[in-house]
Amino acid sequence: MAGKLQFIYIIRPFKENFVQTATESENEIMGHHFNYLQSMLSDGKLIMAGPETTGKFGLCVIETGSEQEARDIMENDPAVKSGIVSAELYPYRVSLIRS
Repeated sequence: MAGKLQFIYIIRPFKENFVQTATESENEIMGHHFNYLQSMLSDGKLIMAGPETTGKFGLCVIETGSEQEARDIMENDPAVKSGIVSAELYPYRVSLIRS
């Protein structure tokens, strides 16, 4: 798609065993995180997202018009914004995808 760039952002919880030890507040934030990603999907900006199954990290593949837009999406993710996870952004290119 002309003019579109792809990025991957990876989130990592700050505490070990996050899935098993998340507080009620942290679970609520993760619900907001999920809703945020759903809105990015509806807006056509999210390609795919999901967690590593033991909860060590999650990843999101997004498509935007600029690196700054990708960074803004990542930084406004409720899980990132709340500080319960760290986040890293990388340029990415989807080369193959199952349809």
